[in-house]
Amino acid sequence: QVQLVESGGGAVQSGGSLRLSCAATGYNYNDYCMAWFRQLPGKEREGVATIDNGGVTWSARSVRGRFTLSRDNDEKKLYLQMNDLKPEDTAMYYCARGPRWRGCPLRSSEYRPWGQGTQVTVSS
Repeated sequence: QVQLVESGGGAVQSGGSLRLSCAATGYNYNDYCMAWFRQLPGKEREGVATIDNGGVTWSARSVRGRFTLSRDNDEKKLYLQMNDLKPEDTAMYYCARGPRWRGCPLRSSEYRPWGQGTQVTVSS
């Protein structure tokens, strides 16, 4: 069974850091694009960062220079190091699996499955 489990969320003050982790099980992790999305209540999920099976990354302009995405193929884990957090980063963060053997798309509809999410709250 394909499963993604996120961890590492929490509450921090503005300027603080958090490291999100996503543990993947049930499939050949190395072959797939992986991504982090985030969502505020009543809003659509937005892409935060992606990494394809070759290690090529993309990140949203709003987090570029502050967030770093990486993957550990041996451990089947995805990480999002978030530094200099801002109140506008407050959201539920989701890990998701993208397509196999090709680049990462930006549409959330092309990702499945999704993890259960981990909440990040940044206070000013």
